[in-house]
Amino acid sequence: MVTHVPAEKYGDERGALLTFLEEQRGGIRRSVLGLTHEQAVSRPSVSELSLAGLVKHVAETEQGWIARAKGEEPAVHRDPSNWHECFALVDDETVASQLAYWEKVAAETEAFARSVPSLDDTFPLPDQPWFPPEGRVSVRWVLLHLIRETSRHAGHADIIRESLDGKTAFELVALAER
Repeated sequence: MVTHVPAEKYGDERGALLTFLEEQRGGIRRSVLGLTHEQAVSRPSVSELSLAGLVKHVAETEQGWIARAKGEEPAVHRDPSNWHECFALVDDETVASQLAYWEKVAAETEAFARSVPSLDDTFPLPDQPWFPPEGRVSVRWVLLHLIRETSRHAGHADIIRESLDGKTAFELVALAER
C-alpha cells in the first residue's frame, strides 16, 4: 500500500531515495503483522511465494547490492543449488530473525548511501549472464533498483496477506499504528 512520503528537503536526493525505499519496506513489514509462523510461511496460491520468504528475499537482496556497491561480497552467495532458499525460511530462521536482520541491513544501506561522496559513484556489476559484460552502475542506480525490487515484492505481499486472512493494506497500516 502506498503511504504518503513527505517531500525531501530541497536538494536532499539521498534522503528522498532512502525515504521511498523505507516506505516500501514498511509495506512488506506490515504484511506479516499479527500472523502465526504457519501463516507467514504458507503459500496461499500456486506461487512459491510466502510472506516470510519475501521478507528474507528482500533483506538478502538489499544486503547483496549494498555489499557489491562497497566492493564486498554479499553475505550469502546464491547459485542454482541454493536459489530456492532465498524465498524460504530454513533451519532456525524465523520471521522475527529475518525482520531483525533486515533492520540491520536497512541501517547499513542508509549509512552507506549517506557516506558516499556522490550518488554518481559507480561500481562493477556482478559477472552474471543477465548483466552486460564489464558493466557498471551508480549508487543512484542501486538505490532506485532497491526501490523497484522492494516495491514489486510489497505488491506481492499485499496480495498474499489478503489471501491469507482478508486483511487489506489499509487495515494493516491501522494495525501498525497501534
